[in-house]
Amino acid sequence: MPVYVYSITAAAHPCRLDGLTGVGADPAPVRALTAGRLRAVVSDLREEIRPKRRDLTAHQEVQERLMADGAVLPLQFGYVAPDDGAVVEVLQERADAYLAALERLRGRAEYHVKASREQDDLLREILRDSDRARELNDRIRAGDADPRLPLMLGEIVAGEVRARQEALAAGLTEALASLAEDHRVRDPAEGDDVLNVSFLVRDDEKDAFLRTESRLSEETEGVEFRFSGPLPPYSFV
Repeated sequence: MPVYVYSITAAAHPCRLDGLTGVGADPAPVRALTAGRLRAVVSDLREEIRPKRRDLTAHQEVQERLMADGAVLPLQFGYVAPDDGAVVEVLQERADAYLAALERLRGRAEYHVKASREQDDLLREILRDSDRARELNDRIRAGDADPRLPLMLGEIVAGEVRARQEALAAGLTEALASLAEDHRVRDPAEGDDVLNVSFLVRDDEKDAFLRTESRLSEETEGVEFRFSGPLPPYSFV
């Protein structure tokens, strides 16, 4: 029977799975498969799985339960193996790599930071700071019909927007990366976002990291932050 795979842990992990049911319309109990020094946390799957809210929640609940008791290698949603034997075979073949990854992630969690800035606020700032952009904008508003003006203004604004967003993202990332062991930068996924970064933070640096997040949120005018964590370290597996 196909099995849905949630995470890989060390065999010594307690894997407290009581009461957890897995993904799918007819969810099976979550259980652990042991192969040498490793375990895989799985559940039987009777149908093709899709990212529905209930299933995403079930997937995350398993990760959080495991993470509370030790290091885990969380798999992204949707990983299905043909049967128990296939899972055990992979654990055996890649044991050294998985054990090394578990050791690297021990006592660490992922923190996700997004930041956005209103485009209208940014445009007003550019028109305030850029003499050339302000001049072109004033000419257009005054009724100058030169067809080149909107294009010229658009090019200036686009360049300024890109430069300011990159500078802001770099500064915020640098401030937080000093308190993290590793980080992953991704392209912003939403329209006004300027930052989308995941950080791998040691448990003993958690408080300092969160204080820095809070300070940046208070001090960075016009920027909306969205913080999440501690999370299973999906980005660093």
